Amino acid sequence: MLRPKSVAVYGGRYAEAVISQCEGMGYEGRIWPLHPTRDAILGRPCARRADDLPQSPDAAFIGVNRQASVEIVRELSTVNAGGAVVFASGFGETGKEGAALQAELVNAAGAMPILGPNCYGFINYLDGALLWPDAHGGRRIDRGVALVMQSSNMAVNITMTRRALPLAYLIALGNQARVDMSQVIHALLEDERVSAIGLHIEGIGDVAGFIEAAEAAASRSVPMVALKVGRSKRTRRLTMSHTASLAGADNVMDALLERLSIARVHSLPALLETLKLLHLGGPLSGNRMVSLSCSGGEAALMSDSAEGRGVELPDFDQQTRARIAATVNRLVTISNPFDYHMFDWLHPDRLHETHCEVMRHDHDLTALVIDYPKDEIGQSVYWDDAVDAFVRASELTGRRAAVIATLPECMPESRASALMARGVAPLFGIDDALSAIEACALAGRQHAAMPPLRVVSPPPGEILTLNEWESKQQLSRVGVEIPEGKRCENVDEALAVARAAGGAVAVKTVSAEILHKTEAGAVMLEVQGDDAVKAAFGGLGKLGEFVLVEAMVRGSVAELIIGAARDPVVGLHLLIGAGGVMAEVLRDVAVLLLPVEREDIVDALRSLRLWPLLEGFRGRPAADIDAVAKAVLAAQRFAMDHLDTLEELDINPLMVRARGQGAVAADALIRLRTKS
Repeated sequence: MLRPKSVAVYGGRYAEAVISQCEGMGYEGRIWPLHPTRDAILGRPCARRADDLPQSPDAAFIGVNRQASVEIVRELSTVNAGGAVVFASGFGETGKEGAALQAELVNAAGAMPILGPNCYGFINYLDGALLWPDAHGGRRIDRGVALVMQSSNMAVNITMTRRALPLAYLIALGNQARVDMSQVIHALLEDERVSAIGLHIEGIGDVAGFIEAAEAAASRSVPMVALKVGRSKRTRRLTMSHTASLAGADNVMDALLERLSIARVHSLPALLETLKLLHLGGPLSGNRMVSLSCSGGEAALMSDSAEGRGVELPDFDQQTRARIAATVNRLVTISNPFDYHMFDWLHPDRLHETHCEVMRHDHDLTALVIDYPKDEIGQSVYWDDAVDAFVRASELTGRRAAVIATLPECMPESRASALMARGVAPLFGIDDALSAIEACALAGRQHAAMPPLRVVSPPPGEILTLNEWESKQQLSRVGVEIPEGKRCENVDEALAVARAAGGAVAVKTVSAEILHKTEAGAVMLEVQGDDAVKAAFGGLGKLGEFVLVEAMVRGSVAELIIGAARDPVVGLHLLIGAGGVMAEVLRDVAVLLLPVEREDIVDALRSLRLWPLLEGFRGRPAADIDAVAKAVLAAQRFAMDHLDTLEELDINPLMVRARGQGAVAADALIRLRTKS
């Protein structure tokens, strides 16, 4: 369907547009218009029905109303057509009536693939096949990237850019009634001319199919990058625990994409810039880059923009400094970012020598920051010479390189195309360029294959919320350490527990209805002495089922949250982050997909802003990371044991003591679905 030798086109105005697009791109296959009353469209004789055609078409564009589209799809399926684009809207996106019509459409298609409905179709710039009824700004190419979009209008906009992106395929998915993103990815992987795949994702329906497609792409060394937008809302309101608030569908999607080595970007320009880098050599081997410019201002911009990103600007070693210094004026400071000044601006051979020495440093990408003047000024030759010196250095050393314009409008399309032809990526805008570099480094990280993912729909029964005492007892059985304590139904029991603790205790109301005790005034800490225990029991005992008295947890160096929650797409997953009463304020969390190993947990901890505190900040003792990992693995064990019924698990705070002294769950919550 995507590489058709023959195309059938249904409709009037839209059929004319598709025929014009194919003719304008030099499509060499057969084009057959079909119309119930017209004799010809654009000089091509019209057939009335698909069985009037000389053979079954490889692909068809259906540009008629929605009711007629269903019958045409049925007709095409009968003659074993290769596939069809259904342009009409008014199907599943419009309500019950549209959903019923969409189901009828799918039934009419049978095994025949359909793009849409409610989509423009696809553009194949490799073969000049455009089943596309709107304007576009692309051209024929021999090899390039594919873009799979969930917005037809955004797809049109992409073809109009002047960024020199070699676009091979552009595919709009529409409602994905019959063909989804995963199936399109598999089809694109069959074309060796596709260098990389970009995804515009609003949501993923078949997560298992998506994982399979991503792993197929990885096995064929076709990198992928995703722009995930439209942060999906959960199918139910989850406000019971910190875990439910902190995880969120978007964080879970981040974890899924990262596990699959699919780089995620957050803007359309960054998506296009990333695809250029991926086209010219695939993912980066690492995130270490050198920035070159003849301006201290540009060097400062690069340094500031790289701050907080997954991009490193490593210092030059002493030997490299000496080699570079020998090629520049003695007033030039050798640093990274490297401002080589204007001394050699009119001497491209000397610039070339400097660039060569820079590129012999140990890093993954060399970037030249330079903005072209307007052509009418007539001085572009000096910029061309400077860029040529840089490109020749890349060609000589074999190092990957990019030319970055600080302002997108200061990179003419002709210069960008020339750079692409020579294997150097032209990147538009510092922030988007660095986002692309960061994404390409992420795409280069090797991850273990995704384990089989069971997305289990919970049973239809009611949700049972276990109180703190019940939750802790369940977690203790799988290896989570909990404080010494006891549930107390009278003041004498409370006094006995407090006296046995030999010091201050925590006194809490226990009730499945009170989930956030601090806000409800249902907890008292550092309670010491009989009178204080009696007073605490008297006040808190009125609020719930009974009172929990526990020894105070001493010696903690940090408070963490460990949780498990159920995402409607990915299913159960884990969360680890900064805990305590500030958990939702700090929102310093990492999401982990099941199952995880100890190394995954440590990597997640390292990704937190809290990590320096866990390492031992300013002389403070380092946290017991082994105990944290043990607690997370125990939470995972409980989650896997209750894969079908667990709705949420929340340990907050996990009081982490110094190395070798353990980690204790000071509070916990479990919610389970009861099987009816």
